[in-house]
Amino acid sequence: MHGVLGALLLAGATVPSASAADTVRAGAPTVEEQRLDRAAPQEILRRAGFDRVAPGFERGLGRVRSYEQAERLVVREGHALWRRAVDRAQGRGPQMEGREALPGGGRRAGLSRDDDRPLYWARLGMTRALRTFEPRGFELGDAGRKRLLDKLETTSRGQDTISYPKGHRMKRVLVTGFDPFTLDRDTRISNPSGASALALDGTVVRTAEGPVRIETAVFPVRWTDFAEGEVERVLRRQLPRVDLFTTVSQGRVGKFDIERTNGAWRGGFGDNENLSSTGVVPVTDPASQPQWTTTTLPYKDIVAADTGRFPVYDNTAVTEIPAGGSTPVQRPDGPTPGSAARAGGGGDYLSNEIAYRATLLRDRLGLRDRLPGGHVHTPVLQFGAGNTDPATGTVTDAEFVRNRVDIIGQVRQIVVTAVTAAEANRR
Repeated sequence: MHGVLGALLLAGATVPSASAADTVRAGAPTVEEQRLDRAAPQEILRRAGFDRVAPGFERGLGRVRSYEQAERLVVREGHALWRRAVDRAQGRGPQMEGREALPGGGRRAGLSRDDDRPLYWARLGMTRALRTFEPRGFELGDAGRKRLLDKLETTSRGQDTISYPKGHRMKRVLVTGFDPFTLDRDTRISNPSGASALALDGTVVRTAEGPVRIETAVFPVRWTDFAEGEVERVLRRQLPRVDLFTTVSQGRVGKFDIERTNGAWRGGFGDNENLSSTGVVPVTDPASQPQWTTTTLPYKDIVAADTGRFPVYDNTAVTEIPAGGSTPVQRPDGPTPGSAARAGGGGDYLSNEIAYRATLLRDRLGLRDRLPGGHVHTPVLQFGAGNTDPATGTVTDAEFVRNRVDIIGQVRQIVVTAVTAAEANRR
C-alpha cells in the first residue's frame, strides 16, 4: 500500500484522529458502510448479481426470535457470501449473473469474474443491516451485537474456513489479501490482493516439488481490528501447519515488491473508517517487541524467476531513527543496529503492519528457521487511459480487467516459485 499512500500524503490528504470513533452513535452505520449508497458501489453490486445479498440477509434477521437463531443466521450467511465470491472468482456459477437492464432497453454485461469488489460491498450491506437491526422477542445489547458483527466479519472473509488435507504429500500455503481502500479518493477502487485471495482459495497448483494446496483469507483496512489482534487470532493456529505463507497487498505502480524488512511503526494514514493511528504497532508482550522483522521468503529466487509481465524487486529500503538520533533517515539497504522503526520496506500503513505481525508471530512461535514467510506487494491496479476520473469514469474497463487478471496470475506464479525454491533450498 506504500506507493498509493505516498501520493496521497504528498497531495496533502488529511484524516481525523482515532478519537473520531467516539462520534459514531451505537447502531448508526459506520463511515465505511455509508459509502455503500454511492453510485459506483450500487452499480458494482447490481452488475455482479450481489445486490440481493444484503436485502435477503435483512429479511432473515427480521424472522429471528432469539440470539441463538441470529447467530446461526449470521454464520450461515457469512460463509455463504465468502463461498459465493470464491466460486464466482473461480468460474463456478452462472456466467452472466448480474447483467443489468438499461433505461430504454438493452442490457449491460455483468462484471468479470476476477472482481473482488462485490464481496466487499455486499459484506458492508450485511454489516449495516446487522448494526441497525432491532430484534423482536429478545434483547441483543451492545456486546451481543458486537459478537454477531465479529462473526459476520470472520465468516465472510474466509478466516475460519482455512483447511488443509491430512498427510504430508501436499504442501500447504497460506495467502492473505486486503479489502479495497482509499475509497473517498475513488469509490470504484479494487484491490488485486483481495482478488488474488478469491482466485486462489482452496486451489491446488502443481510444482516441481509436487502439489500445493493454497488457502486464503481477506483482512479489513482498519487500524482498530489489527490492534484488537485479528491477524494473530487467524494466523496463530495456521502457521505451525503450513509450509509457506505470504501476506499480500497493493503497493507501487507497475511493479511487485518482495519486502525484506517490516517495521514496528504506524504512520497515521487514515483507514477505511477515516481513522488515524500513529505510534509503535500495538502487540502483546511489548517488552520483547523488536523494532524490525524480516522475510524468510526465498526472495532471491522469486526476483530471478520469470513470474509474469510485471518486474519483481527485492525491496530493502526502510526509514529509521538511528541509535542515539532523533530524526528519521531513509536507508536503502535496511536498518542499522539499534535503530527505531519509522517505516518498513512496505511503508508504515496496514500492509507493513500485517507483514510485521505475521512475521513476529512466526518468530514467537519458534518457526523462523523452518517456515518461509513474508510480504508481497502487487502493482497498483489501474484503470485504462481515459477512465481515470472517478466522477465520470466507468466502474470497469478492458485494461482494468487485464491488469487485475495478470496480477492474480503473477501472484499465483510467485507462490509456485516460492514453494519450489524453499523446498529446494532445504535440501
